[in-house]
Amino acid sequence: MTFAEKTLDLIDKGQIDEAHKAFICSLNNDNDDMIYSLAEELYSLGFTNMAKQAYEKLLNLYPDADEFRTSLADIAISEGNDDQALEYLSAIKPDSDAYLESLLVAADLYQTQGIFDVSEQKLLKAYQLAPDEPVIQFALAELYYDIKKYREAINFYIKLIKEGITELSQVNLVQRIGISYAEIGKFEQALGYLEQIHPEDMDDDTRFQFAFTHMKLKHYEKALKEFEKLKETSPDYATVYPAIAEIYEQQGKLKEALIALQEGMSVDEFNLQLYFKSALIAEKLGDNELAEKYLIIAIQQDPENATIISELSRLLILEKKHEENIQLLDSYLKDNQVDPLFYWLRGKSYAALENYAKAIDDYKAAMKDLMSSAEFLRDAAQFFREAGLRDLALNCVNEYLKIEHNDVEMAELQEDLLDY
Repeated sequence: MTFAEKTLDLIDKGQIDEAHKAFICSLNNDNDDMIYSLAEELYSLGFTNMAKQAYEKLLNLYPDADEFRTSLADIAISEGNDDQALEYLSAIKPDSDAYLESLLVAADLYQTQGIFDVSEQKLLKAYQLAPDEPVIQFALAELYYDIKKYREAINFYIKLIKEGITELSQVNLVQRIGISYAEIGKFEQALGYLEQIHPEDMDDDTRFQFAFTHMKLKHYEKALKEFEKLKETSPDYATVYPAIAEIYEQQGKLKEALIALQEGMSVDEFNLQLYFKSALIAEKLGDNELAEKYLIIAIQQDPENATIISELSRLLILEKKHEENIQLLDSYLKDNQVDPLFYWLRGKSYAALENYAKAIDDYKAAMKDLMSSAEFLRDAAQFFREAGLRDLALNCVNEYLKIEHNDVEMAELQEDLLDY
């Protein structure tokens, strides 16, 4: 038995200290081919430190053997030593037999660093050199999938499918294509691929996408059935609850929608969207108190969320809680977190309280950014007319009618203002 064979045998028996001693003997006594085979085996088993020593010895003996550099770069990446990995890779020249492999390793490194454009460049260079290599096509497909360039990903996945490859690195390519089509809104095509996957082969994300695709195609009963299956098998999969609620809402079953969202809260109490969506449903059900409660919880979770703040403000105005609304918006406007919508909403409450001086200031402040909003212009025109500010009212009416040409009531207001 060679020292290399003894090393692997001892590892298999769990005698790691003795294996390391045998490994040192292998480096000093076995031939280079044996050491190389040992390095490859050690790397595949996860004993990267010993594999690294073996590759380094071989590289010192054969400095032109760039395949050792790519292996050492791989190990450096796994150890988080990116600079060392790049040093190995940069030493490999385009005329090297290992150059193609070095491009793939470099692409993987840059992708893990989040430098996706450089990763793409490396892979496209590799694809240019070996356009028929499935590993390169797959690497490009996965990169594009990860960075949400789904159309590009689909092209490469389909290339592989046409070559008879439906799975690589334990990745189901049919699943990838189905999800990619769904992500770009091509739900019919998505369903065609997702239906090919056996239910037992679906992970939670795929099952969700399968149900979601049915929902987008308005196959509500089928979608609901699939979502319910997912909820049973993975009750902690929080995304399923707003999806179920959306189906019920589309069917006009608002109470059921609210119950689904409340179930989601018990699973994920910090899911902002569950509270926000619940507030909107509660408001539709006429339960403004519950809507206000959920919006307040949502704001506590994300105090800077202008959409939620605005929705709570609108609700407070609807409930005629104008002092509370002013207090809510004051805290944001005083901290220079200026959303023009906040000025308008605060102005509405000041106007309701007949504090016209402050209301006028807020409406004027809102005008700087909301002159393309038909809703604001309509309200502002009527407010300024009531406040006796003809020119401002006329300006808002004129801008409004550029957007909404057929509003008879506002056209009459324009005539009244012109005749004033």
